[in-house]
Amino acid sequence: MNIMTKKVNKSVFTRLITLAILIILMIVLSILSPQFLTYDNVLNVLRQVTFVIITGSAATLLMITGNMDLSVGSIVAFSGVISAVLATKDVPIFLAGVVGVLVGILLGILNGFLVTKLNVTCVIATLGTMYVARGLSYIVTDGKSINSGLPKGFETIGRSMVAGFPIAVLIAIIILLVFYFLESKTLFGKYSFAVGGNKNAATLSGIKSNRIVWILYALTGTMAGLSGVIMASRLGAGDPNVGNGFEFDCIVAIVLGGTSVSGGSGSVIGMALGAMIVGFLSNGLNLIGVGSFYQTVFKGIILVGAVVLDSLMKKKLK
Repeated sequence: MNIMTKKVNKSVFTRLITLAILIILMIVLSILSPQFLTYDNVLNVLRQVTFVIITGSAATLLMITGNMDLSVGSIVAFSGVISAVLATKDVPIFLAGVVGVLVGILLGILNGFLVTKLNVTCVIATLGTMYVARGLSYIVTDGKSINSGLPKGFETIGRSMVAGFPIAVLIAIIILLVFYFLESKTLFGKYSFAVGGNKNAATLSGIKSNRIVWILYALTGTMAGLSGVIMASRLGAGDPNVGNGFEFDCIVAIVLGGTSVSGGSGSVIGMALGAMIVGFLSNGLNLIGVGSFYQTVFKGIILVGAVVLDSLMKKKLK
């Protein structure tokens, strides 16, 4: 069995394990809490993980190349704040949302420039952008939530339903499918895996590795910006404090879904399963009375455990 076949088998096996964990978790939590598997509660969890799935769809491909983005939480806040502020200035809601997404795109492009052109390590580059975007969020709002003067209809995309299903969740599903197509059916996806597997070899084979990485940073910023606009709509406010720890939730979901932190392997479907595990776990722990501080501990354990498991499986491939 060659190394490529082993990697494919590992990816499928990881997704099956992740799915099994999700099913077992839901069975256990439904036993512990009668409210857990109710329609309203499940819908609530889906709303909560929507933003992780939207942003994580692009961030997964980025991590497959061996890079990561720590600025997504701050981009979510800044994009949401910008769209809310513009809406209060009588800018049409759709245009305000577009500008909010453009903010995310520009910050993503900045991250890509720092990493690919200035050779700043991805952690330092995106950490810097994280602080800049968060600081700008506070400057624009003077540290206050923008929740008055918003026009009627601002909350539509974040709260409206279609056939009993939230529009935001439908958007997340569409985006997930688009990135699954990019990952599995296009040369762009194939090149992303090649860059993460061995960037030097990929470059020598004619792949424009830096261009791939730069595009993925721009796409990650775009998805974070879109998440910020939808989140502001759902909250009915542009809050500079939202998104704290959001980058951590994305990383946990991505790694739990089988994406290697060192690049070369991963799956957006696995990320979505990982996001649902984290979402349902947090929700279930809330229902049975476990405090939020303990939930943070659980997330940390899950992240470390997933990285250790990935490391062990990589050793078996050698």
